[in-house]
This record gives sequence, C-alpha cells and structure tokens, in this order.
Amino acid sequence: MNPSYALQAEDVAIHYGGVKALDGVSLTLEPGQIRGLIGPNGAGKSTVIDAITGRRRLTRGTVHLKGQDVSALGATERRQRGLSRSFQRTSVFSQMPVRKQVELASHKMGVADSQADADAVLRELELLDLADITADELGYGEQRRLDLALALVGRPGVLLLDEPMAGLSVKESHDLARHLKALTSRWEVSVLLVEHDMDVVFGISDAVTVFELGRVIASGEPAAVRANPRVREAYLGSAA
Repeated sequence: MNPSYALQAEDVAIHYGGVKALDGVSLTLEPGQIRGLIGPNGAGKSTVIDAITGRRRLTRGTVHLKGQDVSALGATERRQRGLSRSFQRTSVFSQMPVRKQVELASHKMGVADSQADADAVLRELELLDLADITADELGYGEQRRLDLALALVGRPGVLLLDEPMAGLSVKESHDLARHLKALTSRWEVSVLLVEHDMDVVFGISDAVTVFELGRVIASGEPAAVRANPRVREAYLGSAA
C-alpha cells in the first residue's frame, strides 16, 4: 500500500449470497483532495462508505489509512484514527444547544480540550455566533453545517460525506460546498463526497469516480469524467 495516500481502498467487495453490493472497488484519496463519487440510486455509493468506515464486513479487500491497514478495525476505532463520516440524514439533537452537542461529540472522541475543539470547528463553519441556540432554531442549511461540525471534531484526516447537500437550496448547497473546499485547504482534510448535485461535484472535486452496480466504471479528473461518453449518456445527459 502507498503510505502517501490519506486513504486507499483496494479490491473492496461485499457480497450477500449471490448479490454483489460491491464487487472489487478500488479508490484512493490524496491529502487535501476532494473525490466526488457519483452514480444512480442503488449503485453502491453509500455501501462503499459503510465498507470503508467499518460499518459493514468486507467479503474481500483492504482499507488503509495513511498506509496503515485498518481493515480489521471497527467503526469506532477507525474514527479514533481519523476516519470520519456523515449520514444522509442529519444527526443533530434538535433541543440541545449547538455548542453543547459539538462539545459532547468532541469529549466522546477523547479530545483533551473539547471546548476549544468545538469552538474551532464552529468558527470554521461560521456557526460560532449561533453556538448558544438550540439546533431546532437553525435553518436547514445551518443544521447541515452543524452535522458537518459533528463529523469534524477531533480534526479527522479523512471525511466521508453521504449526500451532505440533500434538501438544500441552490444557495445553501453552494455555501456548504464553499466550506468544504476551504476545509480541505486550511485543515488538510481529504474528502470522499457522495452527492447527486452534479454542479457541486464537478465544481469542487479534484477527482471524480463513477459507480454502476457496485463497480467503478470511470475515474479521473472531472473534465475527463465529464467527457466520458458512457458517463454522459448514463448520468449527465444534456447537462454535461
């Protein structure tokens, strides 16, 4: 395995009897890179995030984090080693103040100064001025940013995001995308982004991988993937 990669998944497969949810998927993340992951519903995008983060047992394959094999570790251990994720549905607590829930997440991660860690994350995502209100007082776009804040406590090196723009307006999506792009630069976070918003994916990704039926059918720089005839016909249409 290449220790220069922040993340390297090699020949990852998850089979359920005769059903191949993932079938030999390989992908990498370089330090500070955003890799977009696109494909139709049921292609296996969320499954590969589950596989990488340890939420599903591999039929075969390996996952390396900064050159270290973490394939045998559970989800909690991988998180402690700097591999974090978000889910399609927000995980915020509606009746709890913003800062409090980020501090609790930081404390659970074992961060020595959870208050400083929480404030740094909230400041980065422009939520510090809203730190003392409850989450249900936030707009939906702000709740999505709070969800991202919870994934960022402890400064993980690798962040896997499962449709973080779901339900957002165009402006809110672009705002969140801007925050993601800034994070990769300032905090050197590597991001695997599963997202249906093609404008966002091709706008902020350094590389794009395309899934179909549990396999990678195209991968490379955004312009090359966008120009791929199979990708254009299947997923991008005339908008390509």
